[in-house]
Order: sequence, then structure tokens, then C-alpha cells
Amino acid sequence: MAGLDPENWEELRTLGHRMLDDMLESIKNVAKGPVWQPMPDTLRQNFKQAPLPQGAQPLEGLYEQFASAVQPYAVGNRHPRFMGWVHGGGTAQGMLAEMLAAGLNANLGGRNHAPVEVERMVIRWAAEMFGFPDTASGVLVTGSSMANFIAILTASRAVPDGTAVREQGVAGRKLVGYAAQTAHGCVARAFDMAGLGMKALRRVPVDAAFRMDMQALRRMVAQDRADGYEPFLVVGTAGTVDTGSVDPLDELADYAKAEKLWFHVDGAFGALAQLAPDYAPLLKGLERADSLAFDFHKWAQVPYDAGCVLVREQGRQAATFAQSLAYLSREDRGLAADAPWFCDLGPDLSRGFRALKVWFTLAGFGTQGLGNVVAQSCAVVQYLASRVVTTPGLTLLAPVTLNIVCFRVDMPDVGDLDSLNAELVKDLQESGIAAPSTTRIHGKLAIRAAIVNHRTTKEDADIMLAGLVDLAQARLGRPLS
Repeated sequence: MAGLDPENWEELRTLGHRMLDDMLESIKNVAKGPVWQPMPDTLRQNFKQAPLPQGAQPLEGLYEQFASAVQPYAVGNRHPRFMGWVHGGGTAQGMLAEMLAAGLNANLGGRNHAPVEVERMVIRWAAEMFGFPDTASGVLVTGSSMANFIAILTASRAVPDGTAVREQGVAGRKLVGYAAQTAHGCVARAFDMAGLGMKALRRVPVDAAFRMDMQALRRMVAQDRADGYEPFLVVGTAGTVDTGSVDPLDELADYAKAEKLWFHVDGAFGALAQLAPDYAPLLKGLERADSLAFDFHKWAQVPYDAGCVLVREQGRQAATFAQSLAYLSREDRGLAADAPWFCDLGPDLSRGFRALKVWFTLAGFGTQGLGNVVAQSCAVVQYLASRVVTTPGLTLLAPVTLNIVCFRVDMPDVGDLDSLNAELVKDLQESGIAAPSTTRIHGKLAIRAAIVNHRTTKEDADIMLAGLVDLAQARLGRPLS
């Protein structure tokens, strides 16, 4: 053996082809199995008690362990009836891109090499998709949690005398930002990680459609200024995680401009609605944002992980993250040329080749193909909502904007409806029929079905509802009414 390369390349090739064939077959037939099944305790204990390996183990044996103890008990988001949280379904093409990227093993922190150009191309395409200028900067990251963090940190360094903030910290600066009560928790976490403190994020009330209340925002900003605080940022959400609602982005853009606030949009999944002509008007104003966070691994179906942040004004990200270090010196030619590098645009110096699977997805399906996925998901949700409204014993709890339906079993003579619905969701998950999740709407526990998978059809919605009704009737001992 030379280093860690195999002694017999043909044996590895044969096993590799078997792995590839098995996984492609698994993706092809994913809908035939359960959405999810709990991992047996014996297998779980095997992992918890496994000793640190001292000697080499055959790859074939490791693969057998994967096939028997890992693959059958994954989260299930490839399955068309996985409707929990907001998980994309992935594609076979994306899996192959991941294989190629792993084989290349490129570090995209920087340097002068082709994979960096692929990511620059993908960022340029993303800017075009969302109406940002072609000079906008951006970087691929783990997901919208990191993308929002980068954007908020960049915004905090764009305030007057932002260089001092970077060098000395926020110190006595009483910086505050604003996001709707429905904004994702990662926004508050970003304030925490940025050193601003979670209390520096003001949570703005929402209207009946779960959109930011603009009058409340105006009052809060005026009051903070009167109290000696320094408003610097407002965050709009394109597709809230609970209900899929969209804040009034165009109005927010006008207000942010007038008040000299950085306008950031968290578009984790909803931003991709821009690719569907019938839904793009909901996002009017997004193209005016100073920064945008979104995920390719949700509606665009890129395999995990593939988040993205875009910043409108060139140089803002570099002013926030770039460093001058001897061991990272830039040269006019050679491998250390071609600056700026992606490590200048975010906190990561070691970065994988995420851009390859994004390239293969955008180019392989086109924005029209991905827009069709968005439209199909929303059509399934509209159908599911109509079924909820006409099914005895079920109640719709929130307006349907994009691809999320919030509803529940609602029997007036049942004492604890929250507990009933929570148990029914667990029953449904453990049955393997479907996997929705839960949230709370106006204090009530809701069954939440988010349709993100390109494989999901109206038939899957019917199967999920039929399973839910059967399980509810079994628990109650009588028909729903």
C-alpha cells in the first residue's frame, strides 16, 4: 500500500460500482418504503459502545454496516411523503456531483484553481436569479443559519465607523435590529454570535396573515431612536418557517432606504419562489435587499448542504471578513494568485466544493425546471388545504401562502386537542406512512405539512390525510366529525 491508497484498485472499483448501483436503486425506489422508521435500540447501542478502531477494517464490511444500520434509519427526506420541517429531497444527479467533488477533494477557501471559478459562476447566477447586480458578492455556506449570520455581521460593519466596530467590538454602540415575531430563530442566534446580544433584535408584531406589521415597526424604530439606541438593520422573511408567509418586502425596502437601515432578507426556502412566475410577485422588493440568505438544498433540491448569502454592494463582505496574514499572502501569479478568495467573504478558510452540485443542479434542470418544482409543491399544498377544509374533524389554522399547510384534528368534545394532535403526528411518523411536523399557531398545536420534495404529488397528500384520519379514529374509537 502506498500511503492510504488501496493495494487492489480493481477490488475497490468493483465495490464502488456496487455502492453506486445500490444507492441509485435506493433513490429510484424510495417511495416504496416507509418514510421513516425508528432505529432499533440494539443498533443505536452498537454505535454508542463502538470502541475507537486501532487497526484497519475492510471497506466492504464498513459498507455492509452502512447498508444495514444507517441507510434504513435516515431522516427520510428523500421520500415524497416527508412533509416535516423544510427539507429538500435531493436528486441522483446531485449525488453524482458530490461523488466527483469528493474525489477532487478541493479546498475552496482560496487559491488559483478551477473549482473557485465554478463557485464564482454559481454566485453570479444566483445574483441574476434574484435581481442583484452582477457586481454583488456572495459565498456558499452550510445553510441559511450561517448565511444570515454573515449578512448580519456584514450589516453591523456597514454602520458609520464600522471599521472601529470590527477592531474594538460593539463596545458602547447600542446597535439594534428588527425582525418579525415569525422570523426564524437563527436570526436571534446570529445577533448572539455577532456579539450584539439577542435582546438587540427587536421582534415586531405580525398581522392576521403573519406578515410584519409595518406600523408597529415604525413605532419601534422611532422609540428606540428616542431612547438613544442605534437602529441599523431590518430583516424581512420570504417564507416564514411556521406558515410560509412573506413579509411586505417592497414596503420594507422603501422604509429601510428612507431610514438608512440595512435591508436583509431571510429567504431560506421562499426566495426560490422567484423561479415560479405565478409566485414571484409575492417576493417583489427582494431584489432591492442589501443582502439575501437562502438555501439551494431546499426547493432547488441540491443535496445537503448548500446555503448561500448574497451581498449587494461589492466590498462589504471583504471589509467584514478579509485578513492580511503572511501565510495567506496573495501573489500576482502562481497558485496564490486570483484574489479575492472566498475566505475573504466569510469565516471559513477550509471549504468544500459545494459549488459543483449547485452547478450540476442549476445547469442540469434549468431555472424553468426548478421553477416547476416550486409551482408543483404549491399546487399540492393548495390541494391539501382544500382537502383539509372539506374533511370532517379537520380545521385549517393559517392562510396558505406558499408551500405550508397548518391544520389539526379539531373535535369540540376532546379535552386536550394539543396532546391529541401531537400524538397523532408521532403515530403518523412511526407508521411510516408520512412525516409531517408540528408548530404552534395562535397558541394551538398545529400539524404542519411543508411540501418541498420534487417527488411529492397530490396522491401523497391523499395518503397522508387518509393515514391521519385512520389513526385519529383509532385513538378516539369513533369517526371524525
